[in-house]
Amino acid sequence: MNPGPTRLATPLPAQTRIIRVLVVDDSVVIRRLVTEALSEDPSIEVVGSAPNGRIALARIPQVSPDVMTLDVEMPEMDGLETLRQLRAQFPHVKVIMFSTFTERGAGITLDALSLGAADYVTKPANAGSLDVSLRRLRDDLVPKIRQFLRPDPAGFASHPRLAPRPTAAPAVTRRRIVAIGTSTGGPNALACVFAELPKDISTPLVLVQHMPPMFTRLLAERLEKQSRLKVREARGGEVLEAGVAYVAPGDYHLTVARNGAKVVTALNQDPPENSCRPAADVLFRSVAAVYGGEAVVVVLTGMGQDGLRGAEILKSHGAYVIAQDEPSSVVWGMPGAVVGAGLADEIVPVEIVARRLVRQLS
Repeated sequence: MNPGPTRLATPLPAQTRIIRVLVVDDSVVIRRLVTEALSEDPSIEVVGSAPNGRIALARIPQVSPDVMTLDVEMPEMDGLETLRQLRAQFPHVKVIMFSTFTERGAGITLDALSLGAADYVTKPANAGSLDVSLRRLRDDLVPKIRQFLRPDPAGFASHPRLAPRPTAAPAVTRRRIVAIGTSTGGPNALACVFAELPKDISTPLVLVQHMPPMFTRLLAERLEKQSRLKVREARGGEVLEAGVAYVAPGDYHLTVARNGAKVVTALNQDPPENSCRPAADVLFRSVAAVYGGEAVVVVLTGMGQDGLRGAEILKSHGAYVIAQDEPSSVVWGMPGAVVGAGLADEIVPVEIVARRLVRQLS
C-alpha cells in the first residue's frame, strides 16, 4: 500500500492545540487505516486505539482524548452503549461514529447523534483497495476531526461578534417562509427547534441538513415524530403548505420556484457548493428570488460557511436572520460565519430559536 506523503500540507494555525484522537473499532485493519490516515495531519495526534467500548472507556483517563472515532458493532460493548456511558463519564470527549451506508446503518447513526455523537462518517467497505480506503478516510474523516480544533485560549480572544450590518432594504411586515441551514450537530438542533414549533405555524419551512441520501429521509421521519408539524423529504413539484417542513434530500439541491400563483419545491443535481449537495446557499438564493425579504432565515450549528452568501442576499432584501449561539453549537462554523459577517439580527441558544422564530411570524 502506498501511504502517500507523511504529512498533509495544510498549515496548522498558530497557537492551536493539537487534537488528540482515540480510535475504537473491532477491526484491526480499520484501526490501522484510521491511524495512518489521521497521522498524516499535523493537527491530529492518535493517542491510542481499542477493539471495543469497554477497553476504550478504561483507556480514556490514561490517554486523555479530545475526540473518539467509534464503530457501532463491536463485541463486549457496542458503539451505542459505549456512547451512553461516555456521555455520563466523559462528556467532554467528542464522538465521530462510523456508519454503514445502509438503512439500518443510517438509523443507528441517527440514534447515535441523538445520544450525543457529534458527527459521523460512512465506513470504508469494499472500496477496491487499501489505497482507496485510505484516501476516503483522508477526505472524509480528517475534516470532521479538524472541525473540533479550537484556538488555544491563552493565545486567542473569543470569536468576534459584529453588530448587524445596516441595510437599505425596505421594512418587511410579513414573513411568508422559514429557511433553515445546518450541518454538524444539526439533527439534535432541529429536533430541539421543531419540538417547540406550534402546529398552526403560518408558513412553510424549507431546510438543508448536510446528509447523504437515505439519511435525510429518516431524519424527516424522526422530526415528524418529534414535532407537531408535518415533515417530509422534498420530492420536487410539491406546492408549499403552511405547517409543513420540506427537507432537502441527500445529493440534491433543494430550491423553491413560482408555478403560477403557487410556490413549489424543485430539485437539481447541479455541482456542489461549499463542497455540499444539498447546500444552504442554493436554497437561500432561491428563497430570496421568490420571497425577497419576506423570510425568516435560521442558521444552526454546522461546519464551514454554507449559508453565509445566501443569508447575505436575503438580508439585503430585508429578511430576518437568526443564528444559533456558540455555546449551544456543536461546531460554530455556519452560524459563526453569519455572525462574523454582521448578518445576524439575533444570536440565541438553540433552546429559544423556536420562540424567536414564531415571534417573527406573528
